[in-house]
Amino acid sequence: VNEIVARMTSFSKLHPLQDENEGALEILHGISQMLGEITGMDGFTLQPAAGAHGELVGLLIIKKYFKTRGIVKNKIIIPDSAHGTNPASAKMAGFSIIELQSNEHGEVPLDHLEYAMKQGDVAGIMLTNPNTLGVFDRQIKDITRIVHEHGGLCYYDGANLNPMLGICRPKDMGFDIVHLNLHKTFSTPHGGGGPGSGPVGVINELIPFLPIPCIVSTDKGLICNYENHESIGRIKAFWGNFSIILRAYVYILSLGGDG
Repeated sequence: VNEIVARMTSFSKLHPLQDENEGALEILHGISQMLGEITGMDGFTLQPAAGAHGELVGLLIIKKYFKTRGIVKNKIIIPDSAHGTNPASAKMAGFSIIELQSNEHGEVPLDHLEYAMKQGDVAGIMLTNPNTLGVFDRQIKDITRIVHEHGGLCYYDGANLNPMLGICRPKDMGFDIVHLNLHKTFSTPHGGGGPGSGPVGVINELIPFLPIPCIVSTDKGLICNYENHESIGRIKAFWGNFSIILRAYVYILSLGGDG
């Protein structure tokens, strides 16, 4: 059904250079609300065109967060069981990487994490949970607590979010930022090199740093807000991969909360 809806001419003939379309904005705003409910996050951008693009956006948000506070933190902790794009994205965002070796259970060793965070210049941690070994880290709340106690932020890579849906949410585990793969988790195409979509969700404190434009609700309806001086700026032309976002929107609605 999501493919049928995406091929309707009222959607397929939309052009990004035409005037703002309230119906299209309603879909973008609606899926942002739904993804927020699914992950626990307070704000979303739908612009990233892929998972790794979402990672880069999340890391740029982390960098901007500390920069606005006059704090220099230029390292990111990444376990050896993390998704392979994590270190590449961190490098592109200008971070150095501290790699943590997993323990015999395939989990993050808390003593090593504590030692790494005590260096003082660590911005946070990137985690996939369950990780690429297929292991759900049972110490996840201790991990996020340690990072927060040392002033860091916790980034959740949604590459393996599928088994978590309806069971637990990234924010409830203690994460501050999450990216999702609509092309993995919400039924959209993932063949032939794309297209993809990697929305990024954040907690309230990080909403000011989301890319522009942001869709906001006003007395006159939904509008696109470009006036955000703390934003990391525009990271993609127009609205992201709209047809992919639309498919995910229909998929979520067709399944409902229980689905």
